[in-house]
Amino acid sequence: MENREIELEFSIKSGAPEKQRTACVVVGVFESRKLSAPAIDIDRASDGYLSDILRGGDMDGKAGSTLLLHRVPNILADRVLLVGLGKEREFHEKSYRDAIARATRTLRDTGSMEAVVTLSEIAVRKRDVTWNIEQAVISAHEALYRFDRMKSKADETRRPLKRVVFAVSRRGELKFGEAGLARGLAIARGIGLAKDLGNTPSNICTPEYLAAEARKLAKAHGFGCEILDFAACEKLGMGSFLSVGKGSDKPPRFIVLKHMGGAKADKPVVLVGKAVTFDAGGISLKPPAEMDEMNYDMSGGGSVIGTFRALGELGLPLNVIGLIPACENLPDAHANKPGDIVTSMSGQTIEILNTDAEGRLILCDALTYAERFEPDAVIDIATLTGACVIALGAHPSALYSNHDPLAREIEHAADHAWDRVWRMPLWDDYQEQLKSSLADVANIGGRPAGSITAACFLSRFAKKYHWAHLDIAGTAYKGGRDKGSTGRPVSLLVHFLLNRTAK
Repeated sequence: MENREIELEFSIKSGAPEKQRTACVVVGVFESRKLSAPAIDIDRASDGYLSDILRGGDMDGKAGSTLLLHRVPNILADRVLLVGLGKEREFHEKSYRDAIARATRTLRDTGSMEAVVTLSEIAVRKRDVTWNIEQAVISAHEALYRFDRMKSKADETRRPLKRVVFAVSRRGELKFGEAGLARGLAIARGIGLAKDLGNTPSNICTPEYLAAEARKLAKAHGFGCEILDFAACEKLGMGSFLSVGKGSDKPPRFIVLKHMGGAKADKPVVLVGKAVTFDAGGISLKPPAEMDEMNYDMSGGGSVIGTFRALGELGLPLNVIGLIPACENLPDAHANKPGDIVTSMSGQTIEILNTDAEGRLILCDALTYAERFEPDAVIDIATLTGACVIALGAHPSALYSNHDPLAREIEHAADHAWDRVWRMPLWDDYQEQLKSSLADVANIGGRPAGSITAACFLSRFAKKYHWAHLDIAGTAYKGGRDKGSTGRPVSLLVHFLLNRTAK
């Protein structure tokens, strides 16, 4: 099953908006009927046509509002689309991204096949042209994304939007805009792949399916790729990882991707992604409500594969390793039982008090496997705990780290990518909750501080290098009727790697 690409051409240009020969020119309007600079240019060229429209009350500039105008006097474009930007003093990153998305959907729904979008010229506090163009491309891609391959008949739009040109104020900004365009396209395609993998149902997206997708990606971009089967993992002593998939008839796969773009002597960054392709909870069975969303429990692994897609397009001069332990967590006679004790690859024994705390059981062996690469840094990404959703909701991912400089790097990348994180404590005080009278450690620490104790568990297997953990349980997908993958935190991870190339 092929991954669907959005067939949309992006470019950038400078020039007067009133002189653009295109199907539609998009301009912004702030509340109180204040025109953006490109809108002022069109208003002047049209002898105050836009001002007259605004005075008539047809458009108030509120965020999310739009007004499509036909045959504006003295304007070469067929139509002009006004997009509400909200209050100017409150205009920020989210406002900008929302405006781009709203404009893109309106262009699609009103049948425009091409457009010049001047919203990219609007100043966002503390951001530059490169950021504006990059985020515009990502937001436009996300606005048009649909996962309809499982439907017998694909959804149809009036006329597909084919080409979007983002405007910059001056010709001297074009080179900076081009850099943003390249980054935005790579990140958007990486996000799209992560979304496709997450949205593919678990009867199709099995551990072997993920492995096949990794092989396909490796072949397309020249990555190294190794797939470890059950026997290879057993030989390595991955008793904790292998125990999780015992209740499933789908064999586990441990996926290793290698992008060796740096010098041979350079220590790599290792990205570890949890990939439980379906999580029923095992013997500690989840309640039926929302269990249909548990195909998204592979989102950490999907984000690593999506990040590698972006890496392949950008060709970053870094060494990056991707480790993806993939399995299912189902109940049957062979499944882990509460009270079982397993031996991890590190030699530490684990008492399994709850089989639904399985993500940490597969990640701990992957973190031990990462030691062989003598990494400069390791980041694991996982939909690990419901407790994280209760603590932080769906806006930031939770960040834990045993190394303050690494945590600050991630926070900086998250801010620039607008893929935010919130750092949580990793104090030794919480380790007390993981004590076991029968094994070296228990796999849960009780209800209090559930996301923190999960991170504390992982920290026991990450003592030999600088490590960070991203709990993306609240950010990796949306639930309910409009459920779907968000592709997070691909953008964060790509920016983290981009920043490392700039050192």
